[in-house]
Amino acid sequence: MIQAITPQNAFVFKAVRLRALRDTPHAFSSTYARESQFTDSEWLACAERMNGESGAGFLAMEGENACGIVGSFLDPNHPDQAHLVSMWTAPGHRRQGVGRLLVQEVLNWAHWRKTRRLLLMVTSNNESAIRFYERLEFTKTGRTQPYPNDPAVIEYEMSRRIP
Repeated sequence: MIQAITPQNAFVFKAVRLRALRDTPHAFSSTYARESQFTDSEWLACAERMNGESGAGFLAMEGENACGIVGSFLDPNHPDQAHLVSMWTAPGHRRQGVGRLLVQEVLNWAHWRKTRRLLLMVTSNNESAIRFYERLEFTKTGRTQPYPNDPAVIEYEMSRRIP
């Protein structure tokens, strides 16, 4: 089941976000060391930002436990574009459709905000994620940049149309 991140589930969000940062540290622009120091009020503020008109976050839930997470935000400089961020699926739930459901939720959210393109960044050393996004009709745009936490790693921008 997919549910929106809200202040009411902020601490479920916190737990899954910290698990994600530990599991795949090269998939995020932040770090476990940084976010594990956030106060409860900072986690509540993060949940608020992910539950607004210009940003959204979603949890994949199996019972009471979160097994996936994704975020999105509208591009402030290009109102017809949204960005997919912070995508993660728990190792035991990969290749079971959880990631696809999370991305679909972002596509639905972006569609209702009248955006036409969904962008994301993926690290060059994450071949399984690149293949996953390609299966969901994302293509590399040709834009790259150094990964913020390790400039030796490159990030690829990928994009897809929003129906």
